[in-house]
Amino acid sequence: MHSQFLRLSSCFAVALSTLLIARAQHAGAVVDFNAGTGGAAGYDNPAAALGEPSRVTEGPFGGPVDPFAPPYLATQVVSIGTGGSLTVRFDTPILNNPGNPFGLDFLIFGNSGFVVTNAFDENFNPIGTPATDGTLFGSEAVARVSVSADGLTFFTLSPELSPAIDALFPTDGSGDFTRPVDPALTAASFAGLTLEGLRAQYGGSAGGAGFDLGWARDASGAPVALDAIRFVRVEVTGGKAEIDGFSAVAAVPEPSLWALMALGGVGLLWDRRRRTGRHSSAGERA
Repeated sequence: MHSQFLRLSSCFAVALSTLLIARAQHAGAVVDFNAGTGGAAGYDNPAAALGEPSRVTEGPFGGPVDPFAPPYLATQVVSIGTGGSLTVRFDTPILNNPGNPFGLDFLIFGNSGFVVTNAFDENFNPIGTPATDGTLFGSEAVARVSVSADGLTFFTLSPELSPAIDALFPTDGSGDFTRPVDPALTAASFAGLTLEGLRAQYGGSAGGAGFDLGWARDASGAPVALDAIRFVRVEVTGGKAEIDGFSAVAAVPEPSLWALMALGGVGLLWDRRRRTGRHSSAGERA
């Protein structure tokens, strides 16, 4: 029986490792970049949008990234001006999974933030606990998002269904980059909230604008059925946008996986108690 629990524990470790690897899926390569016009000067390195979005910043305004303090360094975000675009590739396909949280399949992170409505002291520190009225700063871009399975044929995601990029929801570096915020929330949903309240609304998410592959449309506007894609393109048609990263949404584990994880945890606990009991008995004999 002991060996069976150890095997279960081993299966648990493998399953958990596989789950974590699947969750850590971000853009892996830049395919094409056009800075456009009117972007932020010096923020022209598209590789800044690869890998995991930012959790902390450095410099004079450094510290943890949160919805009040977005990433702002040229090494963290790339700026796309009007007429510009950024195309990235995922090493692992993003699946069109209706079972994902809120049905969303991937997220785009920018550097917008919630305006702090507190008064400030002479050192520009907010007086009291920072809170917001839901107003955003840094959210001025008009853009469209397209996706492709092969990098050749792209389909635009319906503008009527797609959220604005680099707007809601500002990044929270302490959250999960693969979990979307409830898209039913609006800027008004955050009015009067402090960071603690914002995080409660985020529900463990790190923020980002969420997109569903089910929104894909062809040139005539007709829906296109896509099972999976590997390429995401952002085109700015007005204003400018700063992009920090892209993430695939992680599916909620199947019940069988939850059961496997639970059994593995029981096995680990049983083995630990068994070993602890063995040591205690030996001590009593001594």
